[in-house]
Amino acid sequence: MTILDALPIGAGVGLAGLVGLVAGSFIATLVLRWPVGRSVLGRSECDGCGRTLRIRDLIPLLSALLARGSCRSCGGQIDPFHWRVEAAAALVGVIALATLPGTTGWLWALFGWLLLPLALLDARHFWLPDRLNAALAVVGILVAGPLLGAPLIDRWIGALAGGAILAAIAWIYRRMRGVEGMGGGDPKLVAAVGTWIGWQALPLMLLLASVGGIVWAVAAQRKGDQTLGERRVPFGLFLCTAAWAAVPLWPLISAR
Repeated sequence: MTILDALPIGAGVGLAGLVGLVAGSFIATLVLRWPVGRSVLGRSECDGCGRTLRIRDLIPLLSALLARGSCRSCGGQIDPFHWRVEAAAALVGVIALATLPGTTGWLWALFGWLLLPLALLDARHFWLPDRLNAALAVVGILVAGPLLGAPLIDRWIGALAGGAILAAIAWIYRRMRGVEGMGGGDPKLVAAVGTWIGWQALPLMLLLASVGGIVWAVAAQRKGDQTLGERRVPFGLFLCTAAWAAVPLWPLISAR
């Protein structure tokens, strides 16, 4: 038994929520700055007046609440994306530890925190950075065994098979339609996810992601003038969501 398993459920949930708030603050900064070439590690400042933010301005969620979403100096509106991501990351931690207490829950939370920036970057920019995919894969190989009890060989097979299958689908679509139907980051993301959940749970994850993508595309089509075949779908967003959801669902489906 590890110290994580010894924590009372309430303490684990609360601690996971706090860790999620801190992780969410960094994730929001990364998603906002990286695509425009700004340093992720630079000092935070107000987008309106350029004032360097102090520690009291950087307390996740609480600072935005006390300042009512505005800069203390110029009164300019602070992008609500910050507190929304902080709240989402905290929710990931709370759900994970409330559902799966102990080490497994912490691994599920970590999985969610690593998937969150990938999902957000794909939703906002249709971009799945190789470095984030690689980080997800490396961490999965090193620590994800207890998450679903998948041996390392199964997780290696999941990575190789998942990435190869999606790459083959993308190649076939390109050959048949003459256009790109899937970004190059999607197969890499599936390969990285395979290092966490193994090959057995990959079909469930791909099914959930496909259903989510189709529902989103159909709903979005009704609001615009693009046809279903012309509309870009942030498939990485649905892959990330489905991968995280597959962790509690797979044991239920596979139980005999």
